[in-house]
Amino acid sequence: MIKVDVYQDQSDVVYGFRMEGHAGYADAGEDIVCAAVSALVINTINSIEAFTEDTFRNAVHEEKDVVTYSITSRPVGQAAQLLLKSLVLGLKGIEHEYGKQYIKVKIKRKQEV
Repeated sequence: MIKVDVYQDQSDVVYGFRMEGHAGYADAGEDIVCAAVSALVINTINSIEAFTEDTFRNAVHEEKDVVTYSITSRPVGQAAQLLLKSLVLGLKGIEHEYGKQYIKVKIKRKQEV
């Protein structure tokens, strides 16, 4: 299962996420849930880098199947916020369509760091 923790502050500003695992929907190379999630995450990260002035940190731990991402600039820009909320919308859509046995998205409210 893919687990996604979306980090949101007390003002509902999304500023990052942590994703881990594999969906297990199908064999490696044929898993459309993993492919869809990967495409959304990679496109969001690349779009924030290409189209915004926001700074961020991210880490990919391939052997542990973990991706972490966090906007470090404050306040989070409107464009980055829109892209992150679009990511959450897409991930929740996949969760709804394919089921929580393959992907689980949780919103975690935290104080800004």
